[in-house]
Amino acid sequence: MAQKRIDHVGIIVRDIEKTIRFYTTIVGLELKQRVTHTNGIFQLAFLGFNGQDETEVELIQGYSDQLPSEGTVHHFAIHVEDVEAEFQRLKDTDAPFLDEQITTLPNGYRYFFISGPEGEWIEFFQR
Repeated sequence: MAQKRIDHVGIIVRDIEKTIRFYTTIVGLELKQRVTHTNGIFQLAFLGFNGQDETEVELIQGYSDQLPSEGTVHHFAIHVEDVEAEFQRLKDTDAPFLDEQITTLPNGYRYFFISGPEGEWIEFFQR
């Protein structure tokens, strides 16, 4: 089996511009890329450190405006080398799928979600 690692953490935000400014000027993350999700609603921003291609934080605007005051982590993502193989492997288990198919973003990143035992969302993500 190919090596896996945490790819990124997805954070739902109300104001993506304000949040990007905070994470870049205060925290020191670098804005790697911004895209509109294929659903035409979600705005995504990928941030990381040290000029690397890595994404450590994904900001998501447009998912919900019903956020608690302390904010919310939407999901964490596990990097996989072959998202299709991982999708098929998990189909052979009793994993509760949140997606019926693999989604491909405009930047070519591909992913799907399953639900963990406490309802947490776990994304399997291929760059």
